[in-house]
Amino acid sequence: MIVVTGATGQLGSQIVDRLLDRLSPDAVGVSVRDVDRAAGLAERGVRVRAADFTDPATLGHAFEGADKVLIVSAAIRGPGAFVANRAAIDAARAAGASRILYTSHQAASRDSLFAAQPTHAATEEHLAGLGIPFTALRNGFYASTLSFSISTALETGRLVAPADGPVSWTAHADLAEAAAVALTDDGVLDGVTAPLTASEMLDLEAVAAILSDITGRSVERVVVDDDQWRASAIERGMPAAAADFTLGMYRAAREKEFAVTDPTLEAVIGHRPTPVRTVLEAIVAKR
Repeated sequence: MIVVTGATGQLGSQIVDRLLDRLSPDAVGVSVRDVDRAAGLAERGVRVRAADFTDPATLGHAFEGADKVLIVSAAIRGPGAFVANRAAIDAARAAGASRILYTSHQAASRDSLFAAQPTHAATEEHLAGLGIPFTALRNGFYASTLSFSISTALETGRLVAPADGPVSWTAHADLAEAAAVALTDDGVLDGVTAPLTASEMLDLEAVAAILSDITGRSVERVVVDDDQWRASAIERGMPAAAADFTLGMYRAAREKEFAVTDPTLEAVIGHRPTPVRTVLEAIVAKR
């Protein structure tokens, strides 16, 4: 059996859907915090069990009988993220999984300016030290996160943010497909993968230009000072910790931490990754 955690989230749900294209439902299990949100999967024949990374005692039952476990990284900020990831990985190993997979990030590094990356790097190190087969999926920066940067821009015509840099924005759908391949095709992705990215890099000035073209209305890229942006974000209701976290992303981007493209994702999924324009068109269409 293959068990996927976070199966009701944006990435995990799509991974499970792609797995069900390849496997019978009785070969798939999911670990979720709220089983009611996974009722549709249970109706399709998927094994649904409740578990929480922050309550390690719940994990053994969720991972019982799993040959492979995919750990979708904990949606937690701060040191608790690594603790949660480690608990899930250790529980998967204790349950007897023959391979553990983890959704890491293309820029995972102990020295990154973006707080999520040292967590990914530490988790990769822990996983590699267990002495069992593993895959750390170094996912490209999720293109859907652009929705947070552009929501106000679509209303005001001004994309206001600190100085940034090029990012290989990558669609969840492509990364979910790659994860399903890694779970079902032995030997395709082993160990720490190459960056699993789309084939183009865009900074926010390029994003603003695409938005202008999509909407038919001018969207101007406006660069503001870090401190000015932080103060404005907090004034609009963003918690200070979230503002600092997001500011770290901009700082990392302008240091070119996300300025990487690699052909591995295209090779694994067998088609060109989704262009960021397609993701932006979907974001605009939902407004």
